Amino acid sequence: MTEAAERSPEAGRDRDRIVNLSDGVFAIAITLLVLDIRVPDIPEGMVASELPAALLSLWPKYLGYVLSFAVISTFWIVHHSIFRPIREYDRGLLYLNFLFLMFVAFVPFPTSLLGEYGDHQLPVAIYACALAIGRLLLTAIHWYSTRDDRLVGEPQDPGEVRFYLIRGLAMPVIFLLSIGVSFFSVGAVIWSWVV
Repeated sequence: MTEAAERSPEAGRDRDRIVNLSDGVFAIAITLLVLDIRVPDIPEGMVASELPAALLSLWPKYLGYVLSFAVISTFWIVHHSIFRPIREYDRGLLYLNFLFLMFVAFVPFPTSLLGEYGDHQLPVAIYACALAIGRLLLTAIHWYSTRDDRLVGEPQDPGEVRFYLIRGLAMPVIFLLSIGVSFFSVGAVIWSWVV
């Protein structure tokens, strides 16, 4: 990929391919979240009496689904705003984006762990770690693309770039700090994420 090739009209279409592939990964990851919520298996003659309690007992899976849906949606919104001003790309941006998408596609697994074993510390720590790393990678994409305005179409305000980078570090810090809190109270950590 030469610099001249990246500045051609095809570069814009190629950037759109990156965004479209990313949108596909987001769509699949967000859809996979619901597959962890399974219909309870209740004998036919006992459905009326046992179904309400069985549905209620799935609340940890509902909570994991809602929480992860909100996180992936937020990742998508931020990813979209980062890629909006990008006009060119290079291998570094591609690799960072693929690494980030790998963590987006991974989110259903820790969500499933959280739904199944959310009252234990290790699944909470794995979930927090996965989301923190995903957000750090998203922040790295922003930093990489705006550094020296080399991949964006027009110069960025340095103060605004700095603000978004600092804000991009807030979520990972919260999730990583929550791992420490999880040693004392797993329930408090999960509800703090919701709040």
